[in-house]
Amino acid sequence: PSETGFTTDVLALYDWVKARSGNSSILFWGHSLGTGVATNAARKLQEERGVQVDAVVLESPYTNIRDAAANIPITKIYRQFPGFESLILDSMARAGMFFSSDENVKVLGCPLLILHAEDDGVLPPKLGRQLYETAHKAYKDKSKVKFITFPEKLGLGHDYISYNPELPALVKDFLNMK
Repeated sequence: PSETGFTTDVLALYDWVKARSGNSSILFWGHSLGTGVATNAARKLQEERGVQVDAVVLESPYTNIRDAAANIPITKIYRQFPGFESLILDSMARAGMFFSSDENVKVLGCPLLILHAEDDGVLPPKLGRQLYETAHKAYKDKSKVKFITFPEKLGLGHDYISYNPELPALVKDFLNMK
């Protein structure tokens, strides 16, 4: 698997769905690592084909893979050692893995919904907030960018936003705004 491969796969799936969906809306929904894939595919679709996906939903996102790796709890003990950046963080770049959602959202124009739980123990909510701020600053139509946080008391963490019974209504309301 590679960043390019993931993006290519999503675009192939998009083409397949588009050919069979009639006039139905198509949105990209990414979770965690998939948020980088979703923004990559949306940007590529827009820049290379002149087609804008109907919306992008990012659940538990990060700004870019370097920031994600630098902030996930498992790396906390290693961050203090010399060489952490060059051995761990730079190695991802050398392998061609960037997943630069922060750069991608600067050029998107489709509706963008960012979802993050305050008790996310894998990707800190601050990364979702930073991504939202980057997008909000870049978008001409600020109403197309929305950030929804879920309070810690709900216990949704990194993986359970989709279990929130209010999520379908929140997404529907967002999609109706466009």
